[in-house]
Amino acid sequence: MPDKNNKKKKKNSQMIIRINDQERAEFISLCEDLDTSAAREVRRFIREFIAKHNEKNTL
Repeated sequence: MPDKNNKKKKKNSQMIIRINDQERAEFISLCEDLDTSAAREVRRFIREFIAKHNEKNTL
């Protein structure tokens, strides 16, 4: 039986951001070159940002 703590959290929310067309194209291209997706990298950034700032608040 799978452990509930290891189960991936359901992705049930969206965030709309506005960025420059050129930056978006370059980001998408780099993600493709690195065999990843833009959404995956943005989610990773958000998780790391939260963890970093939560650590600062507990010091």
